[in-house]
Amino acid sequence: MAIHIQNKKINEKVNSNKRKIHRKITSISAIPLLITIVSGTIYSILQPLGVDAFWLIKWHTGNFGIINLQPFYSILLGITSIISIISGLRLLQKRT
Repeated sequence: MAIHIQNKKINEKVNSNKRKIHRKITSISAIPLLITIVSGTIYSILQPLGVDAFWLIKWHTGNFGIINLQPFYSILLGITSIISIISGLRLLQKRT
């Protein structure tokens, strides 16, 4: 009985660590996703009003002025999204 309780505590600690890792991964991947969503939305609102905000499209595609991530920004968004989804699904599978 004591071994079962000890194994349960170890499993809870491992699951807690996995959740912490998942939170860090999703926090990091949320930043570029939010930038893309917000810049695209604001640009699509301003364009019909005749406001030229081309810098929003640059942000939307990963060009942040000094830091230009355009060559691999889409790949970065895709990979981080897939990793977040997979790690979240693995956490859900462990529960059931």
